[in-house]
Amino acid sequence: MKPKRRPTIHDHTIEANLFARRAIACMVVAAAVFLVLLTNLYHLQVTGFQEFQTRSNSNRITVLPVAPNRGLIYDRNGEILAENVPVYSIEIVPEEVDDLDDTLHRLATLLELDETAVESFRSQLRRARRFPQIPFADNISEQQVARFSLHQHHFPGVSVEARLQRHYPFGELFTHVVGYVGRINRQDIERLRANDEYGRYAATRTIGKLGVERYYESILHGRPGYQTVEVNSRGRVVRTLDFTPPVPGQDIYLEVDIEVQKIAMQQLQGRRGAIVVMDSDTGGLLAMYSNPSYDANLFVHGISVQDYQALLQDPNNPLINRASQGRYPPASTIKPHMSLLGLESGLIDINTRVWDPGYYQLPGVERRFRNWRSWGHGWVDMKKAIQVSNNTYFYKLAHELGIDRIHDFMAELGFGQSTGIDIHEENAALLPSRGWKRATLNEPWYTGETLSVGIGQSFWTVTPLQLATSTNTIVTKGRRLQPRFLRAVRHGEEIEYQEPFELPPLQLRSNDYFTAVMDGMERVISRVDGTAHAAFLNAPYRAAGKTGTAQVISRAEAERTPEYEIVDGQQVPIEVDERLRDNATYIGYAPADDPQITVAIAIENVGGGGRNAAPIARRIFDFYFDYQREVELVTLPLERDHARD
Repeated sequence: MKPKRRPTIHDHTIEANLFARRAIACMVVAAAVFLVLLTNLYHLQVTGFQEFQTRSNSNRITVLPVAPNRGLIYDRNGEILAENVPVYSIEIVPEEVDDLDDTLHRLATLLELDETAVESFRSQLRRARRFPQIPFADNISEQQVARFSLHQHHFPGVSVEARLQRHYPFGELFTHVVGYVGRINRQDIERLRANDEYGRYAATRTIGKLGVERYYESILHGRPGYQTVEVNSRGRVVRTLDFTPPVPGQDIYLEVDIEVQKIAMQQLQGRRGAIVVMDSDTGGLLAMYSNPSYDANLFVHGISVQDYQALLQDPNNPLINRASQGRYPPASTIKPHMSLLGLESGLIDINTRVWDPGYYQLPGVERRFRNWRSWGHGWVDMKKAIQVSNNTYFYKLAHELGIDRIHDFMAELGFGQSTGIDIHEENAALLPSRGWKRATLNEPWYTGETLSVGIGQSFWTVTPLQLATSTNTIVTKGRRLQPRFLRAVRHGEEIEYQEPFELPPLQLRSNDYFTAVMDGMERVISRVDGTAHAAFLNAPYRAAGKTGTAQVISRAEAERTPEYEIVDGQQVPIEVDERLRDNATYIGYAPADDPQITVAIAIENVGGGGRNAAPIARRIFDFYFDYQREVELVTLPLERDHARD
């Protein structure tokens, strides 16, 4: 049997004291919490009011950059070469899309685009993005715009945007001159930041990549504007509160004449080569065409991988500007320059004669350096040597001059260095010297190589642009004009013309040396046995020039190559590989008594310059002077001249 539990006696005093202590503790804690709340409320409503109001406004009000319109590019007569045309694009704000993968694939299906558009978008998304909106499809058609508009409510965060896009109305005709713009990439951003120009490209998606577009980017681009807008919770603009308009880029006018450029393109007839036409008095380039070319519009909104690979792998190298980057042996077109050096050095005068048996031999050497005419030209002086393109005369002259004097004088004429043309795509080519050969090949310079240099062969290479500018120095009797494309810049309603830029002149002991060489170049055309006489027969003006035929393989290799093979007991001609045939070159100017334009032509693998390059120069001169008489070159207009439309 359990014992009974003893009753507990409560001490009410102790319990009352315990309750009182606990109640006081709770009141203290509650008071402390209430004090903290009051303090925070005071901070929010009083001391931090301005800061939090600004934060609130920033969630509702934002500043958006506005891209400037790019300046237009015109030819010398106001024909537009680069314009801005309105286009539509589908753009996505990734932060506003719940399922980006699903949205991309549904968009591609709706717009009938392949997976390339999806991959391109992902590529842009992976890169450092500069804007909240990323283009998914550029330059879409009106049908695609209408189709998307019907289903836009199914695509939150996706919108149709209208903007201006660069367009080149003449396609491949001016690609190597005007160039093109392309999307701003990471390298562009790094360069802009390094030059402290990043802010100027807010809201801009393209930048000059090639040619004039790149060289004059600072003039063509302009400055961005800004608009202060109110946005809703989805980030879409509700209303514009303030607007600072952008400053558009300035329009520029080039020296090129579209009609002369067209003639240059037509005359090449699809053959690989380049033509440069220069204003003799100013150095302005009336035409510079390199063939083959390509359509610059492919690069404006991003060229496809397939198209770009096709250009890269094309054996004809259309991406190369042959006029300023092509490297060709100058061949006999260098003989007027060699004559000028001979006169200046005092080794020859206009009456110095050399006997030509069809070859030249160095003293004590058995090898014969052959003239192009195997039986020779007999006695030739300087003017006749230019006229008939005699090799023997210039072999002897080169031997007496030596490679050092040849190198130094030709460097003064601009060979082996950039001309300073206002595009970045230029090659200095190669002007050989003793030092160059020792540094490059670790070999000494041989006298026989000097002889080859004397007729524009061996290691010596030039660009057609260098040939044109050096020839123009002779034509202008020592004025060294820097070739240029920019003719004028429009500032609002005013046009600022550019002055010719002159380098230090080529000063000789006598200007009569220029006259003597120019007389020899005129004989190339005026005399019956001149190498370009047939091409300029019955021309209504006096012209002067010099033909050239540049060997792709050496004469020794050519002589070892059989011309025939025996088939069924008969001789059958062997077709020489096209790319082993000689290059045709030509330099010239007209009129001979008052030079207005200077030309340089190089055509690959077509044979002799007299047969293939000189006739092209004749057609350019014919067109230019007829065109100048019938349609007088107008003073640069403020607006496009429609007289010839």
